[in-house]
Amino acid sequence: MLSRLLGLLRDVVLANLIGANGNADAFFVAFKIPNFLRRLFAEGAFAQAFVPVLADTREKGGQAAVRELVDRVAGVLGGVLLLLTLITVMASPIVATIFAPGFLRDPAKLALTGDLIKLTFPYLLLISLTGFAGAILNSYRRFAVPALTPVLLNLCLIGAALWGAPNFEEPVVALALGVLVAGFAQLLFQVPALAGVGLVPRPRWAPRHEGVRRIMLLMVPALFGVSVSQINLLLDTVLASLLPTGSVSWLYYSDRLTELPLGVFAIAIATVILPTLSGQRARADDPAFASTLAWAIRCVLLIAIPATVALAILAEPLLATLFQYGAFSEGDRTMAAASLRAYTLGLGAFMLVKVLAPGFYAREDMRTPVRIGIIAMVANMLLNAAFVFPLMWWLNLGHVGLALATSVSAWLNAMLLYRGLRRGAVLPADSLPLKWLLQILLATAAMIGALAWMLPENAVWADWLWWQRAYQLGILCVSGLGVFLVTLWLLGFRPADLRR
Repeated sequence: MLSRLLGLLRDVVLANLIGANGNADAFFVAFKIPNFLRRLFAEGAFAQAFVPVLADTREKGGQAAVRELVDRVAGVLGGVLLLLTLITVMASPIVATIFAPGFLRDPAKLALTGDLIKLTFPYLLLISLTGFAGAILNSYRRFAVPALTPVLLNLCLIGAALWGAPNFEEPVVALALGVLVAGFAQLLFQVPALAGVGLVPRPRWAPRHEGVRRIMLLMVPALFGVSVSQINLLLDTVLASLLPTGSVSWLYYSDRLTELPLGVFAIAIATVILPTLSGQRARADDPAFASTLAWAIRCVLLIAIPATVALAILAEPLLATLFQYGAFSEGDRTMAAASLRAYTLGLGAFMLVKVLAPGFYAREDMRTPVRIGIIAMVANMLLNAAFVFPLMWWLNLGHVGLALATSVSAWLNAMLLYRGLRRGAVLPADSLPLKWLLQILLATAAMIGALAWMLPENAVWADWLWWQRAYQLGILCVSGLGVFLVTLWLLGFRPADLRR
């Protein structure tokens, strides 16, 4: 929660400093490339492959075997990422062209993007090793340090914007340096906690080590299975570079707001259940495995359903309160609100994928989510073509079409994952009780009524000072949440219903 709130504060500062102009687009592309790969190596495919192998090694081989595995994985992961980083930095203009082909129309923006990539891409190496350390700590049920680590990125970027940017002719260069400093800070922050469990890595290059080979075999297909939504978001960035200036930034700001419930709840739940599921699988405790997975789905939907509606209704007030200052204009708010509403349609799916995928990876089943991931990714590309570059002019939705395509393909991904778990008899038939779902839907309907009655006109938000906007938005959020919770209680829903 602290990390995500500081992330919002970071984006408030960035919106005020750089808004949604061409240089902002350049920074967001340069930042998104290593950030996207971070989600694969640090939070996504690597973690999903590494944690089950670590749990199995710990169960069968003890601490000495775990230490040997950690040293070898650190050497191979670090070596591969170091090579990738060196190649990318040397070829940064080519990388900028690949990920933002639309910038070819503006050579200055393309050149700036290439320069920024040289500063931001080494973050991938540092944060991936940080994610590796976090996966170790999570496996030992030390959740606090990995969860707190992203706070450092937000603090570094806020510091770079407030105190570094005034000293640079081009402010986004200071932001790129802030990303690099944050990578070192986050990695070093893990070391004392790793020492506490006796697992500070001593990197060894051993790609033929059995554990390393298992992780690599699991990780390669998992790159598609668990990270499809991130791949789709990156494709959105590539296509947005072909659209009018500001499109990349509008998508960035709207995506950041959907990341709040996704990061606070879905990723937190997924982080906690993966070591649990892996341990239950290693002990062949199938009833506990199914119960843990069903509990995670219920928790996610309890948040996702009302959050989807609230974000859609409050899109413009949220963007006005958080970002509409300085360089961020009223037109930017309108455009970002449109893509935010499109992204919120897929929020439930984004969250479900985070908890459904571990149900496969904890069982070391890579093929099923890979097949599903490829289907979802192809669907996203086809939908992008249909919504953004259509044969019929009235379907041209611009940057909103990119967000809408991502949401639709995310639901396809989530539904196919759920069906796969049900067909495999992994999930019980009562994993999603109809009465429980109806209670949430009715409570959400009551919240809609309350927000619709209380919501001021969109035009007045720009006339208010920041504290007036914050005060009014706070009243809306607290009132909506209150109506939702009270209605749930009156319908018979109790906290005990969330016990596993």
